[in-house]
Amino acid sequence: MFKKVFVANRGEIALRVIRSCKELGLSTVIGFSEADRDTLPVELADEKICVGPAPASESYLNIPSIIGAIEITKAQAVHPGYGFLSENIQFVEICEASGITFIGPTSKNIQLMGDKALAKKTAKECKVPVVPGYEGSVLKEALAHARRIGFPVIIKASAGGGGRGMRKVNSADEFVKLWNTCQEEAKAAFGEGALYVEKFLERPRHIEIQLIGDKRGNIIVFPERDCSIQRRHQKLIEESPSPCVDRKLRKKLYRYAYRLAKRIGYQSTGTIEFLVDSYNSPYFIEMNTRIQVEHPITEIVSGIDLVKHQILVARGDKLPFSQKDINIRGHAIECRINAESPSKNFIPSPGRITKLVLPGGPGIRIDTHIYEGYTIPPYYDSLIVKLVAYGMNRAETIGRMQRALEEIKIEGIETTVPLYQRIFEHPIFLSGRYSTKWLENFLASEQEQIKREA
Repeated sequence: MFKKVFVANRGEIALRVIRSCKELGLSTVIGFSEADRDTLPVELADEKICVGPAPASESYLNIPSIIGAIEITKAQAVHPGYGFLSENIQFVEICEASGITFIGPTSKNIQLMGDKALAKKTAKECKVPVVPGYEGSVLKEALAHARRIGFPVIIKASAGGGGRGMRKVNSADEFVKLWNTCQEEAKAAFGEGALYVEKFLERPRHIEIQLIGDKRGNIIVFPERDCSIQRRHQKLIEESPSPCVDRKLRKKLYRYAYRLAKRIGYQSTGTIEFLVDSYNSPYFIEMNTRIQVEHPITEIVSGIDLVKHQILVARGDKLPFSQKDINIRGHAIECRINAESPSKNFIPSPGRITKLVLPGGPGIRIDTHIYEGYTIPPYYDSLIVKLVAYGMNRAETIGRMQRALEEIKIEGIETTVPLYQRIFEHPIFLSGRYSTKWLENFLASEQEQIKREA
């Protein structure tokens, strides 16, 4: 049992955790960097403590500083949010050894699923299909395997995600150069250069299954999320349920996700991710052992507060609902609004927000930490607003999102709002027939149009 929670994160997810803790009657402490001193999470937490300078490596990723702050403030539990230390095995092991409740899965869960090769090996053992692949650091072996499964292939970092250390390779000639590039990126981003090679699927959908497990062995799976609208492997728009998943495929995805989570004795919230090919065949690609950025759309269509129950499960509570209680209630779509300039190759756009008007009305949810006059620092992820629309069906949800995108005003910086307005008018998106490559093709066609008109 714990009564005080240390929030080891920043931005909208830190604020989301603080709100759930307040509803549960738990006091909160936030550890903040010097760059985040004037943010809403720092303002609204019961206690605050500076954990270091602006760079994440010296603050939000500084394990000794975070542990020291937890001990100084006498917090009994820590919520890592997503990113930063949320899937750091060393941090979780230190918490476990120090008697600090980590509001997330066990270190063993993270170890099994954090390494892509080990995760796929575990999936194979419980008869969950995976994309054919090779894991290791020997270039000659990797190239031989790539030739066996056939080009194109994907090279990706074994430890990590977010598109870093990841490249599509079309031929053997490209392989050596891109292998070395990916290895350097993996070492810089994750501290190790192990890579994974897998078959590249043409026009796949990125479908994921949210789940939650308690400490008594109960596993509950939730309606799927379609995360196929992405750029360079970074998700931008997500929706639930997926417009391409029928009842038969949904049951299959539920079964695979449940089987894998049950096999590893998973505790806490987590997400099983799949690629679904043009024949509706799903392939397991990885598991994210944390709360996801896009969790709000699952909360809306299921009616379950995932962050609240993540905290309760960590406390030792039994899940108060069963699988038969989980149904699809309407439709929800999330846009990740980033402080970026799409017209300038998505370069970050930090700075002071001079005007802020957030949308509202029926079917709109806003998760954000920004306010008018707030200065977005240049040190962290560019996500500033999660704009969520929901309705009885997909058409109503899209209409509400279009209205919300017209209403929202963020001045002083550039954002991805204009891009989303164009996407939500495009016939391919409206039809629901998009794949993981659609957005990049759409952006390329826009650039070609600009060149022709110049």
